Amino acid sequence: MTNPETKREITMLEAVREALVQEMRRDENVFLIGEDIGVYGGAFGVSKGMQEEFGMERVRDTPISEAGIAGACVGAALMGMRPVGEVMFMDFLTLMMDQLVNQAAKIRVMFGGKVSIPLVMRAPYGSGTGAAAQHCQSLESWFISTPGIKVICPSTPYDAKGLLVSAIRDNNPVVFMENKLLYKAKGFVPEDLYTLPISKGDVKREGKDMTIFSYGVTAQRSLEAAEILAKEGIDIEVIDPRTLKPLDKDLVIQSVSKTGRLLIVHEATKTGGFAGEVTSVVCESEAFDRLDAPIKRLCGLDIPIPYNRTLEKAATPQVEDIVKAARSLAIEGR
Repeated sequence: MTNPETKREITMLEAVREALVQEMRRDENVFLIGEDIGVYGGAFGVSKGMQEEFGMERVRDTPISEAGIAGACVGAALMGMRPVGEVMFMDFLTLMMDQLVNQAAKIRVMFGGKVSIPLVMRAPYGSGTGAAAQHCQSLESWFISTPGIKVICPSTPYDAKGLLVSAIRDNNPVVFMENKLLYKAKGFVPEDLYTLPISKGDVKREGKDMTIFSYGVTAQRSLEAAEILAKEGIDIEVIDPRTLKPLDKDLVIQSVSKTGRLLIVHEATKTGGFAGEVTSVVCESEAFDRLDAPIKRLCGLDIPIPYNRTLEKAATPQVEDIVKAARSLAIEGR
């Protein structure tokens, strides 16, 4: 279980900014590119003040063209730079699909490994801000199903900093998901530069009665639900993959083998969602024989995210939904 040896507490937004600043100071090939990231400081303020330190060449404002941002990142990466692109909302990755899916993801293999594509695309995602159907989606499954792209989704400031540094140093394209509701979440983060291994998950809470697999904001909600259920005598283990692709399958298998029950929680829609892949991982492993009840999936509804705040909240798993689903699963098979 992660235990950062520090007492300094900062927000996830500050952790992401610190990772960018420290890597840019360390490596002159790292640069930022995106809409309004310079003078304005980014849609959520992550890059605020960075243009003053690094200049307009390394913190580059672009026209309103997501395809242009992605294309510039691919070209720069091919020439030995390490671009970090920012898309204002994950939804706008739809405008980058050809460059990311048909170019960045495939070029290294098509060129026989003679070139690398070390680019990171930062993508704020998720609902809860009242920004409606075109600004609140969780589209990770599209990229998880694309060979050649890594997908990272931290749930804590500590994870965000260490994994973003690792993503920047990786020689493959990475979609780095940042939940908008977690930008203000605080946690312990070392001031020194550090990395966390890509493809290694984390046990956020140990337990014996059930495993909850979740990431991003729903991982935090799962931890809240676990504390509520602990008062009822239900001991929940919460595991956070941190990296969705490549997935830490061993962590999932070991946890489910121990607890015998699995609830998968994510904000993305249920149909075609990552929960189906995680279910398959368990069903195709020795953990399947250790199950005491069927696997349950608690996911976003198969609808566009509503603008109305009450309906928006109802469209994705909240703490009370996780408590209810876990409580029901805990009694199945007994």
